[in-house]
Amino acid sequence: MQVLPPLNALRAFEAAARHGSMTAAAEELFVTPGALSHQIRGLEAFLEISLFDRKPRGIELTNAGRILYPGLEAGFQQVRGAVAALRRAELFNVLVLSTPPGLTAKWLAPRLYRFIAANPDMDVRISSSIRNADFLTDGIDLAIRNLPVESKNTDGLAVELLASIEYLAVCTPDIAARHDLYGKPQNVAEAPLIHDDTFMSHKRMLSWDDWFRAVGEPAPVGGHGMHFSSADHALDAAAQGAGVLLTHNIMAHDDLQSGRLVSPIDLNIKSGRGYFLVGLEGVEERPSVAKFHAWILEEINAMESADALCAQAE
Repeated sequence: MQVLPPLNALRAFEAAARHGSMTAAAEELFVTPGALSHQIRGLEAFLEISLFDRKPRGIELTNAGRILYPGLEAGFQQVRGAVAALRRAELFNVLVLSTPPGLTAKWLAPRLYRFIAANPDMDVRISSSIRNADFLTDGIDLAIRNLPVESKNTDGLAVELLASIEYLAVCTPDIAARHDLYGKPQNVAEAPLIHDDTFMSHKRMLSWDDWFRAVGEPAPVGGHGMHFSSADHALDAAAQGAGVLLTHNIMAHDDLQSGRLVSPIDLNIKSGRGYFLVGLEGVEERPSVAKFHAWILEEINAMESADALCAQAE
């Protein structure tokens, strides 16, 4: 029977190879760099081969190291995933959601009390972030993400479209009247414009240039107006009468329903994107996830029904 190298030595090598640094690996494993280096040298002695080239400015994997690393990296990733799954099983009534901050503030949070009231024994935790969640290491059960509408299940992840995203110009009734905006897109350029730059660096959202192009009007030069890096702050500014905001139908839904905001130009631009529910394949079998899945679909249906009634009334 083949004898395996010591587990601590394998962990030390995997961490050092992943970080490309003995110091960073030692910090992760809560050991000194000297102790980590000793473990790796012991592994090299066990295997009778050099795994790293030690250089004045750092370390580099040898050919042998490059062969060994992928298998160990995958193995330890599976171990981390198994431990995370165990912790989730121990906290069976804990549901951890990762959602974009703007959507959390303007759509999810005002509704979430209904889910909690229906499930008083469940502990719901919200992690607001626009970065991709690592379901194996971050302790996240489900994420809501802005993705292309053609997104499909991949790499062990299941994705389900909740609602398509359409962009529209919104402002207070006072701004619409003061700048004579109702049905007059040519007047929008003369009004104060509000820019939501949350996803601009990721090219995930439409800009005012796209909107003016869609209505056949020249866009103002220079992107004048207020710029926000937070979607909910931009919407708050619009609701206080700061100007006209290009936002999407889901973010603005509640303010449009209440009359705080209006959409003076009858134009919704399809973005080709939508909000998706994302999780590891099979996670829907957990009762807490299944309950949240059913609840959020009901909320989406209620929102879309309300929008349909408003459209009929108009």
